[in-house]
Amino acid sequence: MRKGLLIDWGGVLTSDVFASFAGFCAREGLPADRVATLLRTEAHPLLAGLELGTLPVNTFETRFAVLLGVPAAGLVPRLMADLRPDPAMRAAVRRARALGVRTGLVSNSWGPDGYTDLAALFDGVVLSGTVGVRKPDPAIYELGAAAIGLTPAECVFVDDLAGNLRPARALGMATVHHSDAADTIRALDTLLDLDLSGRDRAGTDLASLDPGEPR
Repeated sequence: MRKGLLIDWGGVLTSDVFASFAGFCAREGLPADRVATLLRTEAHPLLAGLELGTLPVNTFETRFAVLLGVPAAGLVPRLMADLRPDPAMRAAVRRARALGVRTGLVSNSWGPDGYTDLAALFDGVVLSGTVGVRKPDPAIYELGAAAIGLTPAECVFVDDLAGNLRPARALGMATVHHSDAADTIRALDTLLDLDLSGRDRAGTDLASLDPGEPR
């Protein structure tokens, strides 16, 4: 049984990031996959710099806007405008933490904004722009485990991108490829030996626990 839960932010604790990109493209009159395609190809160095914290957000916005052919002002918030919290996933993290699982965030960050309820959700937080390492570099997973006081082999890692899971598995982590809250929660129930939808194996009513405090 694993003792720690490391989890991604965008696309796991929120709605689909790529759907938000597509929504931006629709509003700007661009092909639906234009943002995603550029970030994988010629704009990838800009993305890497942004996530590593070596490229300021406003510089990223200016340079990426040129590639997109759109205004630069507020580009990152516009790209993320359709993101919404995923209540089921956030509740599951809170419940896991309340039952004694150590919880940590491991996120490739686009600046410091956009994160909420970190203290209530996590025992440790690792943001790529703060530590200067980004997924899928194995070092960021090791930092995530260390941030919650565990070894990688004691942790479960959840991400919506399959490529971010391979290095975690190589370090001994159990991994869950997230696409749907219900499926992910069922997988976590098995890996953590809990019922994150209602009651734990001992019959404890999870609703009676303070969701912001570990036990």
